[in-house]
Amino acid sequence: MTLTDPLDADPALASAILEIEGHLAQGGWDQPARLYALVDTARLVDHEPALAAAMGLDHSSEQGSLTAIEQDQLSPEVELERALESISWPPEVIGCAAVVERLVLPPDADEQIPDDETEAQRFAREHPERQDVRIVAGVTRHGSTYCALRLRAHDDDQSVVGGIDLVPALLALLEATLDEDPADDRADAPADVPAEPEENP
Repeated sequence: MTLTDPLDADPALASAILEIEGHLAQGGWDQPARLYALVDTARLVDHEPALAAAMGLDHSSEQGSLTAIEQDQLSPEVELERALESISWPPEVIGCAAVVERLVLPPDADEQIPDDETEAQRFAREHPERQDVRIVAGVTRHGSTYCALRLRAHDDDQSVVGGIDLVPALLALLEATLDEDPADDRADAPADVPAEPEENP
């Protein structure tokens, strides 16, 4: 794996993002978008001891780490970026992460992309230099960010690229879901975060 800015990365967040990416990589490609709550592992051990024990977690081994809890599957009719605009998290959620697969085109193709959204998607799918990429991006309430990218054309763990600002637009959307502004009119996420933690691959 290539780290673009390892000195600036939050180790707990980076570890959680890479665990999510590694776990999903075992399922291959063409997977739906996913959303995860990131919770403090020590808090999980305190409040869900049976669940933590089943995962092999304890205070001594997981102090300072984050556990990823997968949320209900997002509607396939709504793009991840749009779904994030209506999500906010309860206080016990320290951060969140999202996973999405996208087609990436070379920079010189930008001027050729049609204005019509349907035609633009077709153009991207049929472009001979397109690249399939899986993006795993995460943020915390403390302002940390981390991303992991895997190209379908280089589908091995050593080729995963990691960094703190690889997909700034998606990171900004994720950060907005953690906004604690009471005037925020977005729909809250369920108060009971689904207890389906991402297990280590």
